[in-house]
Amino acid sequence: MILLLSLGLAAAAPRDVLRDETFHVARPSEVVAVVSAGCAGCSWGEKGHEAAALALTVDGRYSQHLFLVRGEPPAAYRVALGPLATGMHRLEIELDRKAGARRVSSATVERVEIVAVPEGDPEHEALAFAPVLHARANTIGRFTDLPLLMWYETEPTPRGTRLRYSVIFTNEDGGTPADRLMATWGRVTDIELVYAVERDAAGRVLEELFQGPEHHMTAFAGVHEGNHPLLWVATDNNMVSDRGRTTRRYAPTPMAFDLASTTREAVMDASPWTYRVSAEEARREGRIAPTAQPGSGRIVDPRRYAYLEACAQVEDAALSFAVEVTPPAGEPRWFESDGGLRRFRIQRAGCFQAAVALPPGTTGSSVSALRLRADTRLPREGERPLPPGSGAARLTRVNRLFLLDEGFAPGPSLLVWTGDVELKIGGPPLVLRISGGR
Repeated sequence: MILLLSLGLAAAAPRDVLRDETFHVARPSEVVAVVSAGCAGCSWGEKGHEAAALALTVDGRYSQHLFLVRGEPPAAYRVALGPLATGMHRLEIELDRKAGARRVSSATVERVEIVAVPEGDPEHEALAFAPVLHARANTIGRFTDLPLLMWYETEPTPRGTRLRYSVIFTNEDGGTPADRLMATWGRVTDIELVYAVERDAAGRVLEELFQGPEHHMTAFAGVHEGNHPLLWVATDNNMVSDRGRTTRRYAPTPMAFDLASTTREAVMDASPWTYRVSAEEARREGRIAPTAQPGSGRIVDPRRYAYLEACAQVEDAALSFAVEVTPPAGEPRWFESDGGLRRFRIQRAGCFQAAVALPPGTTGSSVSALRLRADTRLPREGERPLPPGSGAARLTRVNRLFLLDEGFAPGPSLLVWTGDVELKIGGPPLVLRISGGR
């Protein structure tokens, strides 16, 4: 018996608790922890050094994992701890060496701020219904398609109010190739609506939906923790399910956003480090090449792109744009976002972001004009081709045109424009000159 006990003690791995935080909740609340942490030798773009993994427990119960994707300097990560009752509680943050990168041996938690949002607070409802995401099985151990941020939008319905929760993932392993993503969405992250809940004026839940495989909105019939639905990332393009087998999970704190007059990518702009993390993953996975061409599935360095955020009214039309670059010594030259490929055009109405690759060394001062055109859209699956010249398009706004700086952060806007101009299908393009460009 003594020998068996000794062997058991020898086999137990020592815990590496980085933070043991005791805190008091004055009344029932949804609780958020702002964890300021960094890890020595971490680099999301380098194999074996991707990130340290932290395992969080609340009152002795597993809460979630947190991956330190932002590198060595301490950075703030906002995570949801869920509903907690009045009284004392304990948060432990442990370094999970098995889940983290194999060449990362240490991490530091500089501080933890606990924010309790009590019932009745305007933010409480949105926090209370935020989904908890379980990892897709084939991402565990691979440092890919990690959920970085969650946000929510509030919209009135005839029956009450709907909350819509969306997530920004570092990429999508089984979705749109990187070159088409950049041309039509202006990013290599994956942004997905994951869950929506409708409630009446009395707070009763009327409907819960999640975005399942093939982008089908499906009635939620799974398990809740408090009001939080438990979801599992189920497909390689990050659709979700209300059931699954993986136990590792993530609970980023949702942020409020009103996207009525802007794009979903505005959420990335509010956290510009997301551009760098997604670019680092693309480089690590071999999706960045200096001479990448449209149709190759790969892209050039994301810092070589011009990013356009604009809004248009579109019916049966596809949009594309070009940027004119005038070098200090040389002739102006246009660079087309679609690369001559119809499937690389923007086939959606409303506000959109898209991007076009420019020559190495292009700066904002050498971008001299923006050109937009409209063509008949491609047929949808099972649809007959539309007659040439079909469709209609009107440009209503250019919110901004920008480049990324050396740190991958969005730079100042080179162009802002508001109006209402028809883009003739297959006709002459609209050219907007940029003040200050060469």
